[in-house]
Amino acid sequence: MGTTTVNISAAQVKDLREKTGAPMMDCKQALTEAKGDMEQAVVILRKKGVSVAAKKSARVTSEGAVTSYIHAGGKIGVLVEVNCESDFVARTDDFKELVHDIAMHIAASDPKFVRKEDVTKADFEREKDIFLAQAVASGKPPNIAEKMVAGKMEKFYEEVCLLEQPFIKDQTVSIAQLIAAKIGKLGENIAVRRFARFKVGEAGATVAFTTQKPDEGGEAAAPAAK
Repeated sequence: MGTTTVNISAAQVKDLREKTGAPMMDCKQALTEAKGDMEQAVVILRKKGVSVAAKKSARVTSEGAVTSYIHAGGKIGVLVEVNCESDFVARTDDFKELVHDIAMHIAASDPKFVRKEDVTKADFEREKDIFLAQAVASGKPPNIAEKMVAGKMEKFYEEVCLLEQPFIKDQTVSIAQLIAAKIGKLGENIAVRRFARFKVGEAGATVAFTTQKPDEGGEAAAPAAK
């Protein structure tokens, strides 16, 4: 039995490019693979973006930009540093848009850390102990309680880690996936280095740094402070 060939129109490719920002050829290939299904093509492109990001994750990011975002009538302010590999990419509209979106997201969602790996041992153990005590108090046996705690810790990461949070402008995409899509489009590794969030009337501020290896360029990271 022969396979059915689906003709992909230029209009479909254009629509998918506008939705995802992916290169035209990638859009056409995704639509062909998805047999013209726009939503499936978006999923294919997202997966490809994550795959490309994983391959580029070890590459040095010593260029980039620091961007500010003021929200809620001047009541909330954010500074964020996002790094890439070259000054050329740092000056593109795509990169600037990404950094702006991340800063806006931080203002709205108030993450406490950049990545899961940046959560301090003290914070991790405190939350784990609380969740375990809740599970045991509900009468669950130890093996079930441990599974409940694992699930709650994933939710905890989603609440406090920037890269795990659903993007405020599209809840079906995490910040990590948003960045991965740009990596796939721009062809360079991109990483959030650090951010600070201030709110009028609050005594403290959220200041988060991501841990970097010595060969990744830039300044050594300091411990996260809140």
